[in-house]
Amino acid sequence: MRTVALFGQPLKRRHSAVMHNAAFEAAGVEARYELREVGADELPAHVQQARDEEWMGFQITAPHKQRIMDLLDDVETDARRIGAVNSVQRTDDGRLIGFNTDVLGFMAGLRACLGGEPSGRVVVAGSGGVSHAVTYGLATAGVDRLSVLDLDSEMPRALAEELREVADIEPFAFDDPMVARRLGEADLFVNATSVGMLSPGPVIDVDLLDPAAAVFDVVYIPVETELTRRARARGMRAANGDGMLVAQAATAWVRWTGLDDPTDTMRRAVEPLLAQADLEP
Repeated sequence: MRTVALFGQPLKRRHSAVMHNAAFEAAGVEARYELREVGADELPAHVQQARDEEWMGFQITAPHKQRIMDLLDDVETDARRIGAVNSVQRTDDGRLIGFNTDVLGFMAGLRACLGGEPSGRVVVAGSGGVSHAVTYGLATAGVDRLSVLDLDSEMPRALAEELREVADIEPFAFDDPMVARRLGEADLFVNATSVGMLSPGPVIDVDLLDPAAAVFDVVYIPVETELTRRARARGMRAANGDGMLVAQAATAWVRWTGLDDPTDTMRRAVEPLLAQADLEP
């Protein structure tokens, strides 16, 4: 039996384990995905253990996505540019290669929402870890204009500086008078914050958006956030982060196994959890 695990602290959701183990079973792969609560001082020992031949790789969540990079043999370019690793592949000779599935997951979910590639003018709320992947994906897709909002402009400015080689990002505070204009001009709005899951309400006033614009919310619990509910009530295209969640998992699984994409199997397995909006996270 081979091993894959998720390292983090705290670990409150079992979505990843459910998806990966369903895919292993369906494909006849003798492997098990485990959840392991790992503190910062314990991380090096767990990473060393993952070099053993029974391991296929592992995933990392908060608060270790940056710290893990110094413990690996190599980190792929996209992950370095984003500044975070969330998945690691163990090679046959025991080397550990870090990569990031956030961009691929986000872009897969977004394409499903839009019915194609993103284009035009985009506004992103949030400048934390998820936003790094979101803005990087949008920038490399070649959108015409990319504006990033946060409580103040300091973090969006830092993000703009970090990604200056791949994007020309406009940084704004939410209360900047220009924000209403940028929202009104947007072809796509992305919520890359936890608003709607950890705090109530939509992150912006949806009425500021053009009804022809699309809305993508990275939040996947609850199934319908206030942001997506209000957008759909106006007849707008809107999607939450469940497609992103499944695509992230499938991307890592394929890297570890070399087998066919298990997206359909993973989605069927995780749907009961996603339907439980009041699930203990």
